[in-house]
Amino acid sequence: FVNSNHQPPTATAQQPPQTNTMALRMVYDKTMGFAARQYQSVLGNQLSQYGLRYEDLLIEEESAVAEALSNADSDVLISRTRRLKRAIDLGYKRKNLQDYAPDMELDTFKKEISLDIEKIKARDHEYAHLNAHNKM
Repeated sequence: FVNSNHQPPTATAQQPPQTNTMALRMVYDKTMGFAARQYQSVLGNQLSQYGLRYEDLLIEEESAVAEALSNADSDVLISRTRRLKRAIDLGYKRKNLQDYAPDMELDTFKKEISLDIEKIKARDHEYAHLNAHNKM
């Protein structure tokens, strides 16, 4: 039995218009992008005072970071340890790295272990997702 009077549902006022949502999203993305760039600039300046990289701030007790560091090259570990010790020394002396090495080139946001951390987290997430049925 087919009802010939049946009309397909139409868009109502309850559904938000896509253009307003997209416009708000664009404004939000631009605002957050601007704020993120400003924060990155300030953070980069603070890290360069001590000769650190952003990855040096990652907490080693986190499982993904610990695994990435255990799989990293010895050069990566040695340079990380040296940067951390130098930063501790500079902080203790209340000095700036630029006082000792004004011409030193720093790559504050260089990624050496971040990609490994992302892969480890994705692997752990996939493992948890595939084994979710065992928890029931």
